[in-house]
Amino acid sequence: MHWLDISIIIGYLFVLLGVGVYFWRRHESVDGYFVGDRGMGAGHIGFSVVATDVGGGFSIGLGGLGFTMGLSGSWLLFTGLIGAWLAAVFLIPKVKSIGDELGFLTFPDYLEQRFDRKTRLVAAIVSAIGYAGFVGAQILAGAKLGSVIFDISLLQATLVMAGVAVLYTSFGGLKAVVYTDSIQWAVLLIGLMFFALPFGYVEIGGWDGLRSALPESHFSLTNLSFVKFITWMFTVIPIWFVGMTLYQRIYATKDVATAKKAWYLAGLLEWPLMAFLGVTLGMFARVMFPDAEAETGLPMLIRDVLPIGVVGLVSAAYLSAIMSTADSCLLASVGNVVNDIYQKYIRPDASEKTVLRLSQIVSLSIGVGSIAIALMVPKVLDGILLAYSFMVSGLFAPTVGGLFSKRVGANAAFAGMLAGGGSALLLHAFPAVDPFGEPILIALPLSVLVVFGGALLFPSKKVESAEHAE
Repeated sequence: MHWLDISIIIGYLFVLLGVGVYFWRRHESVDGYFVGDRGMGAGHIGFSVVATDVGGGFSIGLGGLGFTMGLSGSWLLFTGLIGAWLAAVFLIPKVKSIGDELGFLTFPDYLEQRFDRKTRLVAAIVSAIGYAGFVGAQILAGAKLGSVIFDISLLQATLVMAGVAVLYTSFGGLKAVVYTDSIQWAVLLIGLMFFALPFGYVEIGGWDGLRSALPESHFSLTNLSFVKFITWMFTVIPIWFVGMTLYQRIYATKDVATAKKAWYLAGLLEWPLMAFLGVTLGMFARVMFPDAEAETGLPMLIRDVLPIGVVGLVSAAYLSAIMSTADSCLLASVGNVVNDIYQKYIRPDASEKTVLRLSQIVSLSIGVGSIAIALMVPKVLDGILLAYSFMVSGLFAPTVGGLFSKRVGANAAFAGMLAGGGSALLLHAFPAVDPFGEPILIALPLSVLVVFGGALLFPSKKVESAEHAE
């Protein structure tokens, strides 16, 4: 790689660390670290939401889907559009006002207020583990990009990506994450739309070259199985109701109207914009490198097709997307451990200074664990969907039940979390017993059955008391 490209990428990473240090020196409260002092606007939050959700993992993963299945891979982010808009209509009005009134910092804060402490604890554990796995998937995405661009081993690239992401997040907190997300998203779009797309199009010989090199199925929107489509729907749409990173951004906005605007914006940016951009570039990569591993095809296109200087810019764009997701998910996992477990069950009287320092230590610790996860999961998209399916299976049914039914009590929610999350883990561990090959197709309906069946048989005591009073 040319020295100019290397300089651009390294300079960008140092700027990120500098932003983290800048905000670290200005943190005065836990509220500022985890929810940005609750006064942020729709633009910053909307860009941050989509940068976090799509991120490097889905960007690299979308390229892999475009490589293997063509335009049909765009349906993955259509589920993001649906999830974002449903959350804007049904979730945000219910959780934003009460979150501000009671000073919520995390998703389990809401669950404790709606149910009880044991439900909060299980939710915090499920969320922390799920997001730690998600961080690992993002680090793997960055490592695949870095190993191709810099011609280094996957292990070396993994260590570099993990080091930058962990140091940046442990210093900066949510403000650093959200403000830089806006810049990172702009860099990503500029790099992909105005450099990678046109240069790649010319290199493959335009439309004729694309049509002659790829099978007809790559140009169809139905080139996927019904089971795969339903799996994506079950996995991605519900994450908008249980994602810790999303609750943090809801709490970080000025008010309900601002949060809803941010979510509508995020949905449109996911689909159609990023969805078709990602799979199209993956299709270009297959034309150029038909024998490549699917998720490395796009990094190879960036490395070999673009001119000097632009390689560094577009690589920095992808690294920015990866950072956007890795830092947000790491911060979410840290919030679960520190706020939902340590402060609530171990040291409720801990000072804010102690909590801030512990948060930074936990960031480093989870980051080290995420390196192991990155090296164990072969595909970025598999790692993301695994983390999503575990969290959704355990948390979605209790959350929706708590939001929309007074009959759902703490015991039903607790049992639903254990049934959904536990069955998802077992089916992942023993795939031979899964008739669909997609654990969430069994785990999520089981959790729904337990939560709402339990609510019918053993309704919340509050409902029983009201009925007796009448």
